Amino acid sequence: MSAIHDFAARGLRTLDAETAHRLTISLLKTGLGPRLSSSRETSLAIDLCGLNLPNCIGLAAGFDKNAEIPDAMLRAGLGFVECGTVTPLPQDGNPRPRLFRLAEDRAVINRMGFNNQGLEPFAHRLDARARRGVVGANIGANKESADRIGDYVLGLERLWGRADYFTVNVSSPNTPGLRALQTREALQELLARLAQARASLTARGHDYPVFLKVAPDLSDDEIEAITETSVAQGVDALIVGNTTIARPDSLRSAYKTETGGLSGAPLMTPSTAVLRRFHQAAAGRIALIGAGGIASGADAYAKIRAGASAVQLYSALAYEGAGLVGRIARDLAALLKADGFTTVAQAVGAGS
Repeated sequence: MSAIHDFAARGLRTLDAETAHRLTISLLKTGLGPRLSSSRETSLAIDLCGLNLPNCIGLAAGFDKNAEIPDAMLRAGLGFVECGTVTPLPQDGNPRPRLFRLAEDRAVINRMGFNNQGLEPFAHRLDARARRGVVGANIGANKESADRIGDYVLGLERLWGRADYFTVNVSSPNTPGLRALQTREALQELLARLAQARASLTARGHDYPVFLKVAPDLSDDEIEAITETSVAQGVDALIVGNTTIARPDSLRSAYKTETGGLSGAPLMTPSTAVLRRFHQAAAGRIALIGAGGIASGADAYAKIRAGASAVQLYSALAYEGAGLVGRIARDLAALLKADGFTTVAQAVGAGS
């Protein structure tokens, strides 16, 4: 069955990238997606900040911006799914075209600009779920907001109890000024206000993990500042990282000069290096999730050995199809076994 879905993925690549993506969402909403147990490879199960993941392979934000298909993606064999980025108010994002396949480079450039339907439809869809499987909400700020930090607080409050974890996205390069929230002073204010809101919400009942998604374009000083501020403010995990504004000399596609964030294969090596630096700075005080360029079990294993407790995919799915999830799981399990690890947790940071 995975071969059928991989063939469908090849057919979708004949369409422009954004049209193909919307068609993929529509097809998955009908129930036509692949079905693969997320717990077939028992060595991949892990406790991530209190989340019991059947496997450590997740879907990165951006694929399902409006929480339309989290359960379809869980059925595809993923251990967890992150929906969003969602902003308080609906917004159209940047003008099209804004999504480009760099086929020769197995990469993608996007300048979507947080296009989404807003918090209300997002919240209603999460309410309608049967709550099987781990689904997170990636929250952001509206482009024209007068209080961007207030937008994050609003997202946390509106979706509290509806998602299993929350990711604070301060690292998209496509909303002007957003990455400035990664600086020490701004991040301190943002995380302090979110911590205050979280404490108030938790006092009424259940607590949920809060993650911070950071850019891969960071200096050692910035990595140290982000780590220390996140630990001090009770952030549970860092997702390393988002798309990059860098353009490696190795890029061959005619689209390589397009403005936006680059993802896919060219991001694998540099984002893993940044992940390793975060692992060293964190010294076990905060969990890490690896994202950027993962297209194989070997890629996922490299992230884990660099310090990630879990990994997230996106761009490779556009090229390989949903059958990729099962292949990564099988290959990652085999790599763990070959190195004498019985659980993925044992391999975290083994190569750093």
